[in-house]
Amino acid sequence: MSACCSSGARQTHADSDIVTRSVMTCPHCGTSKPEEMPRDACQIVYLCTGCGATLRPTAGDCCVFCSYGSVPCPPIQADRLT
Repeated sequence: MSACCSSGARQTHADSDIVTRSVMTCPHCGTSKPEEMPRDACQIVYLCTGCGATLRPTAGDCCVFCSYGSVPCPPIQADRLT
């Protein structure tokens, strides 16, 4: 199970250390849209507002933000800060 989905993943850093906005970019049509990331959950499905494609994490990634976002999800960011 990935770090962001594990029950042991907890927010331990100051809010200023974690980025909660990510720009999602569709690999099919190139549409980019800023989105707010959940701080304590994995988002495994994202619907592109440009072409309607349903995006899911690529192999090895825990969520759509880690696969298609400009920054990884908050739990992964927190792991990298430790």
